[in-house]
Amino acid sequence: MRIPKPVFAKGRYLIALGLIAGSVVILGAEKKDLFLHNDLAAVANPQLVAWVQPGLVYKVVSAKIASDGTVSVDFKTTDPNGAALDATGVVTPGTISTSFLLASIPKGQTEFVSYITRTATAATGGATATQASGESSTTGTLSTVAMGEYLYTFKTKMPSTDDPTTTHRVGLYGSRNLTQFGLGTNYASVTFDWVPNGSTAALPRDIVRTEDCNSCHDQLAFHGGSRKGVDLCIMCHTPQTTDPNTGNTLDMKVFIHKIHMGASLPSVQAGGTYQQYNYINQPVDYSTVVYPSNPGDPRNCAGSCHNPKNGAAQTNDWMTQPSQAACGSCHDDVNFATGANHNSIIQSDDSKCATCHLPSSGQEFDLSITGAHANPTESASAPGINLAITKVDNGAAGKAPTVSFTIKDNAGNGISMATMTGGSNRLALVLAGTAADYGTASLGTAATPGYVSENPVPTAQCDSAGNCTYTFTHSIPAGATGTYAVGIEGRRGLSLPNAPKSEQSTEYGAVNKVFYFSVDGSPVTPRRTVVSINNCDNCHTKLSLHGENRNQIEMCVLCHNANATDAPTRPAAVVTSDRSLPNQGINFAMMIHKIHTGETMGAAGLSYIIVGFGGSHNDFSDVRYPVFTPTGSTADTAKCYMCHVNSSEGNLPIGLNAVADPQGLLNPVGATTSACTACHFDTSALAHALSNSSPKFGEACDVCHATGAAYDVDVVHAGK
Repeated sequence: MRIPKPVFAKGRYLIALGLIAGSVVILGAEKKDLFLHNDLAAVANPQLVAWVQPGLVYKVVSAKIASDGTVSVDFKTTDPNGAALDATGVVTPGTISTSFLLASIPKGQTEFVSYITRTATAATGGATATQASGESSTTGTLSTVAMGEYLYTFKTKMPSTDDPTTTHRVGLYGSRNLTQFGLGTNYASVTFDWVPNGSTAALPRDIVRTEDCNSCHDQLAFHGGSRKGVDLCIMCHTPQTTDPNTGNTLDMKVFIHKIHMGASLPSVQAGGTYQQYNYINQPVDYSTVVYPSNPGDPRNCAGSCHNPKNGAAQTNDWMTQPSQAACGSCHDDVNFATGANHNSIIQSDDSKCATCHLPSSGQEFDLSITGAHANPTESASAPGINLAITKVDNGAAGKAPTVSFTIKDNAGNGISMATMTGGSNRLALVLAGTAADYGTASLGTAATPGYVSENPVPTAQCDSAGNCTYTFTHSIPAGATGTYAVGIEGRRGLSLPNAPKSEQSTEYGAVNKVFYFSVDGSPVTPRRTVVSINNCDNCHTKLSLHGENRNQIEMCVLCHNANATDAPTRPAAVVTSDRSLPNQGINFAMMIHKIHTGETMGAAGLSYIIVGFGGSHNDFSDVRYPVFTPTGSTADTAKCYMCHVNSSEGNLPIGLNAVADPQGLLNPVGATTSACTACHFDTSALAHALSNSSPKFGEACDVCHATGAAYDVDVVHAGK
């Protein structure tokens, strides 16, 4: 990368240039640890990175309140290595802009109250509302203590009634502008707690940790990207703050619950909407948000946000401190003043909430907090179903393989095939080949491409301990070579008489298992690992699809192969117009990319609709991908590492076979082209891919985009 001319303008950085020779080697070793996978600095020229030292870190040295109420904060600005940064951008590259927040938690209260407020005006109509706010470095007085150390004196003064025995918090957030070096804008924030009388500061509000948010959002960042972290958010998002456009409160415990409930809010399901106006006074509609945990089920409070293992001081407040504001934010059809949808019980305040709503009663589906949030498919009363494949006999080309498997409950007792018969009980064995690229096997009369699913229940031979054998009715193709796979899936029905009426008959599934075997004596080569179910579950908590049947990536790809479409289900589509459309391709890589790009595709006037089992109409064009961009908006599908493992997104080509895409612009389409253009769906991207493909030699994507190439996936996605 050529260093841009502005770097040398006026000779401002000659001091820094002298450090390059000694720092390049060091940065080369540290770069991967200092910068996230797709940061611009992670893929930039190492010499430029070593010189500029991108990144921004704030550290508060101290905060003080003078006798006249004047508040000051001593803070440092450094790069990630701890080297001091000059905020003016004269001695070190990049100017730094900092803003300041100031709040405390009054005695007897549990939420911050900001000392700085503003009057916000609605985008139209002239309505106003009070909002917690902050000061920029030019509002008060900023002075230099030393290189990279500054003292900011707030314009806002403490009132004479301020209590010096309570915990006060100062928050800093800001940016370092490195755009002239091609390294974008670096954002950072920090908070500092202290007690003015000198006693030790407590953690007076510590309920949800940023790390739990980031498991889904990657980097929680709002308002253009500069506000990072829950500890900063709760300084402004207090009961003080209201949206003048909608009249809705912006109190953290209310609007965060409402945002994540989205489409599941009773008010939205009744035909309403939930909107808030953002920091630039533009409306954002959260009515289509579908909470990804157990997709669409927001009841798993402890499995996602309120993580009992996160170390937060009040992590269990959701159980122990019920309130009208917090509980009513999700259950927004409850009227506490009249008792409507609250069993006619009127609540004038929060003092008696815990009388009925205990943290836990030890029971499910009752009035206790944990009981009311129990998920039927994860009921503790379920006996369980545990599957394993122990071996495959007769697994040779031209033979019908015999599979040995076990089926047991959680106590280790065998489950009989009679128990797996009828109702929603189900057991299936799936045979697929080859593991190198599923979809190639021709399995006799099987209507599905490259795989066959058989029900072993009627004919499997089992003993009382749950050890079973089953011989497929379909044979491995006579000319088959390489590694094949057998997967097992199953579920059991469950009656829950105490559950809500619509959920009293439910089902739960077993963890899928996949067994690999060679059909020609060659070494067994398992399917390549591209994504991890653990990464999926960072958002989805416990991803389980197709009626609690499929929950492991190894199992999903057996059926969602290059030749797979929704052809078997489209003729029975419940939406009549779906029946006349071409089949939809459901190859795993293409399908998952398209699903997660849903809302972006929808905004471009496109859709991705699969006709599922029972003819169901599944339109993914409103899926809002939760990963944040560097500027604080959602739908950052450029962060491949959220799903992929071991930089597999750059292992090209991704498949051997062309992908069936009957509704696409090109059918069939190259495997890599199919995956990449699922996100890069504009026609110019497809034209680019086609111009670098050959009917004879295939795709040339790896020449430019494979790991280590000039435009590898990490490089082109960095900073997006």
